[in-house]
Amino acid sequence: MNSAHATHAGAFLSIDLDAICSNWCALSARLNGTVCSAVVKADAYGLGARRVGAALYAVGCRHFFVAHLSEGLDLRPALPADATIYVLHGVPPGAEADCAAQGLVPVLNSRQQIDSWRALAHALGQRLPAIVQVDSGMARLGLSASELLQLSDDPSALDGIHVAYVMSHLACADEPTHPANAAQLARFVAARRLLPAAPATLSNSSGIFLGSAFHFDLARPGAALYGIAPVPGQANPMLPVVTLQAKVMQTRTVEAGTSVGYGGHWVAPHTSRIATVSVGYADGYLRSLSNQGSAWLGAVELPLVGRVSMDTITLDVTALPDNAIRPGTLVDLLSPRHTVDDVAARAGTIGYEIVTSLGQRYLLRYDGGAASTTSQRWTTSSP
Repeated sequence: MNSAHATHAGAFLSIDLDAICSNWCALSARLNGTVCSAVVKADAYGLGARRVGAALYAVGCRHFFVAHLSEGLDLRPALPADATIYVLHGVPPGAEADCAAQGLVPVLNSRQQIDSWRALAHALGQRLPAIVQVDSGMARLGLSASELLQLSDDPSALDGIHVAYVMSHLACADEPTHPANAAQLARFVAARRLLPAAPATLSNSSGIFLGSAFHFDLARPGAALYGIAPVPGQANPMLPVVTLQAKVMQTRTVEAGTSVGYGGHWVAPHTSRIATVSVGYADGYLRSLSNQGSAWLGAVELPLVGRVSMDTITLDVTALPDNAIRPGTLVDLLSPRHTVDDVAARAGTIGYEIVTSLGQRYLLRYDGGAASTTSQRWTTSSP
């Protein structure tokens, strides 16, 4: 790590590319022959799609999913030509030619998207690849039951389109016993009968753990790649990926009855030592962690007291010896001891939000992959 950059920074975010790759390999092995893709939307859940994508390609991943066309266009130069990039939201009206020119594969979610993609294929005199998504019970994206029937009654609807996969998305896969899972599976199987024969993709991270009936031909893990537990409440089989450390700025002793932070929502019950740490909600450390979160120094948990503010949090460090903490000391906010899912539970949210909320002011370090590098957070899109 560049010593000058380390001196300047208030907090440090480390991303373990080797752990991401190990998680992908573990999921791939669990799929027992089903192709394992990687969902790298939202800049790989905030961890850097170009760096994550390149690392996963190096261990064998060839199928990548983004949400927006703009994300696919940004990722395309970072991956070799034999990597396929799918755009989950399909193509915005008028952008079809740009999508095709860069070799991106849209997920067609409506009859309008299908018709526009077919029109481009006819204009180019080519068969263009696409995924056709059907709504099996989430009511979010994909062909509705009525649209699917209309499509099946129109023999020319998919002329010029190579259906690479038929797709749907599970709404309750993180609840293994939820009856919606079996219902969606049955609807998806029935929907496939109304479409041209094609491979299928249904499972997200949690869906992989529902069993082989949900695997079909390609699975689409996202959160599990980044260390988030695929089945809440069960032991997490994935390796942790993210470490977040922040610097102590100042320590002070406060007397009993002293309020700390905005609004005075924490009052010292006795003489206490308080450390102010340079991370806040502007860095993605959620305000809902006020009086709920904690940091760690070694094996000692340090409760977060008072409100999370824009740039700082305050910790009760009374449990530490007097000389154990001083300005410049690093405390752990995310670590194998205090995981993304642990922090999410304290914040009343899910691990996805914790990871994707990580802000832009950290000094960022990538460990593993082709090489370890350190950079300012805002340069993570560089190849």
